[in-house]
Amino acid sequence: MSGTNEGTFEALRTQLREAASTFADGPDALEGILLGMVDDVDRAVREPLEVFPVCHHSPASAVAMARRLREKQPKVVYLELCEDMAPLLTELRNCRLPVAVQAYATEVDGFPADWAPLSVVAPITEASAEYQAIAYALDTPGVELVLVDRSSDHVFQWDARAEQPAAPDDPEAPPAEEEAALHGDAVGVEIGDLRPRFAELEEHLLRHGRVRHWSEWWHQYVELPLGDADHDTYRQVMFLIGSLFRRLAPGDPHRVRVDEDRERHMWTRMREHLAVTGTDPADCLYVCGAFHAASDVEEFGVHGADTFEIGPRSGTKWLHGLIPSSHTAIEAQFGLASGSVSIAAALWTKNLKRTRVKPYRLTGQAGTKKTAPARTAPGKTPQPVPQAPTADQLTGFLRRPPVLDQLDEAELLGWSVDIVRAARRNGYLASTADAIAVFQTSILLAGMRDRARPTPYDFQDAAVTCIEKDAVPGRRDVRRLVEIMMGIDRIGQVGYDALPPLARDVHDRLAPLNLKLQQRGVQRALLDIAGRPELEACSDVLWMLRYLMPQGAARPIMGERRLGERPIQESWDLALGTHQRALIELGYEGVGIEQVLEQRLRRTAYGPQATAAVVLEAVEDATLYLRSRRLADELGTHALAVLASERSVDGAPEVLRRVRRLLAHYRTSEPVLPSWIESFVKAGYAHYCTLLPTAFADEEATVRQVGAMLGFLFSMEGLALSLGCDRTQLELAVMQSHPQEPSKVALLWAAQVQLGRLSREDLRARCDELLGNPLALPAYPRYLSGFVHALEPVPALADFVVEAVSNAFGRLPDPVLLPWLPTLVTTLRSGGADLAPLLIHEAGRIFPGRLAALDEWVPPWREPKDAPRADRAVRAGGRRGAVLPAAHPATCDAVATLLGWDGAWQPEIAGAEGATLLARHPQTAAALEVLMATA
Repeated sequence: MSGTNEGTFEALRTQLREAASTFADGPDALEGILLGMVDDVDRAVREPLEVFPVCHHSPASAVAMARRLREKQPKVVYLELCEDMAPLLTELRNCRLPVAVQAYATEVDGFPADWAPLSVVAPITEASAEYQAIAYALDTPGVELVLVDRSSDHVFQWDARAEQPAAPDDPEAPPAEEEAALHGDAVGVEIGDLRPRFAELEEHLLRHGRVRHWSEWWHQYVELPLGDADHDTYRQVMFLIGSLFRRLAPGDPHRVRVDEDRERHMWTRMREHLAVTGTDPADCLYVCGAFHAASDVEEFGVHGADTFEIGPRSGTKWLHGLIPSSHTAIEAQFGLASGSVSIAAALWTKNLKRTRVKPYRLTGQAGTKKTAPARTAPGKTPQPVPQAPTADQLTGFLRRPPVLDQLDEAELLGWSVDIVRAARRNGYLASTADAIAVFQTSILLAGMRDRARPTPYDFQDAAVTCIEKDAVPGRRDVRRLVEIMMGIDRIGQVGYDALPPLARDVHDRLAPLNLKLQQRGVQRALLDIAGRPELEACSDVLWMLRYLMPQGAARPIMGERRLGERPIQESWDLALGTHQRALIELGYEGVGIEQVLEQRLRRTAYGPQATAAVVLEAVEDATLYLRSRRLADELGTHALAVLASERSVDGAPEVLRRVRRLLAHYRTSEPVLPSWIESFVKAGYAHYCTLLPTAFADEEATVRQVGAMLGFLFSMEGLALSLGCDRTQLELAVMQSHPQEPSKVALLWAAQVQLGRLSREDLRARCDELLGNPLALPAYPRYLSGFVHALEPVPALADFVVEAVSNAFGRLPDPVLLPWLPTLVTTLRSGGADLAPLLIHEAGRIFPGRLAALDEWVPPWREPKDAPRADRAVRAGGRRGAVLPAAHPATCDAVATLLGWDGAWQPEIAGAEGATLLARHPQTAAALEVLMATA
């Protein structure tokens, strides 16, 4: 805008000076603030390069922007947005708004490592002034769009975290909802962050405006009055509001410095562009937040000082893309009231109908109606409308009383009926009487707040009061239902053409599933791999997505991935459209999903907190998902080094479980074992032998961990000895172990039995001694817990453990036995899930199979030891064994021939001969009895 308007606001200055003297009883700081605000407005209005102040996601700003662009037809549009995001803006036409422009960096160079990954987002909605400017500039020939704000790298260079220690995360913070978490932990860049930074000022405005939050105040006192305002009035009011909030902002040195540096950066970039291109400032439009439009820095304006130096960027490699956004995500990230962005979108639609302003939309924009771009006659270029000298519009606007809109009964009645209908669908017992109550209460609340027409916020309060009462039957309360009804929480979507290469590759590889993967919600995928072998490639992709993406993006319903197994049929629930942001951010880590998975596995295995168990898990995942022998060998070699550096036994159970699984896989799928796993077994044998005495004496080492160590030593002993290990090392380690805790003592006894240093008779005698000692009875259950864990290294003791538990149930007093039972159950469930089947199987072998035989059954450990072996066999099963040969003579003849018995059948004494046969071969008879299940 050209010309000088030095006396334009002189009348307003005079009135404010008089008001300051009257209310403050003399000149003071109030006069300086009020007159300074007028000076800020005057300076911004007189700037030759037209400054257009906006507020983010403001329908009034969007309407004023669309109207001004059609009038002025600027050749250059300067926009307050990170300058490195410019190449992405053309991809907006391939998306359905709202979306967010994102800058992302996984590896940092020049920033603290704990900041990674770095993410900056700038959400864009259709009801925003910046989208109108982008659509105009990209679809109008000859118009240039220039982003002038600091780069994404400078956002973090100027971050306060660089100067202050990081605050710990709040462990009690509630988890974010799905839509609210679409932006994750990204730093939000908002055009027109127009909100009071002075808490007392915001509280004062809310209290005197009779509203609950800032979004409602802005809607009532700025959006509605400026919705129909002319261009000059809109600009001057927004300049005034920006100046007010700027001058009453708290004195935060860092934030003030960042704000001023942003303004210096933007004006420096604009002057550089004007100097290079030679563009007339009158043909340009500068779109920025009202807070920055009323700036007082020396660099302000096309004739400002050139004293600001823009520093270099760091070595961080930034990647850029578009991610889906939503109204809820924008509200959550920028601290807006719930539903305010949806209400603003509804107001934007209403303003377009009322003002008949034709908005700008990108050609081919997804989710919007197709409109033809504005065209001019051939050979003609649009000329800016001559602008008359700006007059003082502020004085009349500030002195004008608020316009009270007339009550639109039809609109309010429609709202009342719709909310009752929505409430009934969500489980509320709402009726027509509630609709009438909501209608009348809305009018009542608006009247109490000096409004003739209820706003959506008044209606929301009335609906909560009349319908919700004191209970919420469903997952949505009435306040949320009103938000959905008013504007609907729109969730954006990034089109296929705007996706990174990895995301497009995933969609292409899953194309055989014939699903609409871009669609939000859960879709069921059925994979008949046996009938359609080509679907196995889809299965591989889905399993990798399950590993890399958040829970719920790809969830298997039927089917599992195990080492050495091939899939036959699978069923999946897919929600890739809902988790599109996560899929896009995978594309920032690599060009292929296999590459990203390999990087993740390497990062996990080589992390500072990685243990041998963690590295072995990475080896298993590399074999399972990537089928990469090269990566598995590399990570396995690293696992060997990690195990050698460990000085604790915390991960012993997990190490044992994964080594066993990998050994079983390699033994069945490959001719020879990999060299790394042979070295791992050999080093692990020596490592755990060294740590065994310390672990037995360490109070922090649990019996499960020590049992896992012994399990590794005993189960890997054959392979370790074949590789050159010495069994004497294990024997010495057991001899040097002197535990005090009863469960570990029982574990040591089991190890001695396995090594042959303790017989079963001696072990049984020790247990009988414990049961006979009244002082040791309270600790006996802990011994039993140790015996249960001993099944891991010594599974052959299963029958003895059954005997020990049975004796405990028979001889322990109830005050000792009953409190121990929960401990036994929890032990088996938490640490002995693999041991319980072994105990159950052994108990089923020892105890009689039928209830009728229980009365005559004698436990094997209670048989008289002085009786001959044959007599005991006959007494234990002679009566039943005598029936066995007569019932199955052919089988008996075959067994007799096999055993060398030449006797002939004598029916009258068959039972006696059968008893003789059993006396000679009691073990065979007992095995046959179990096999044939004969009572």
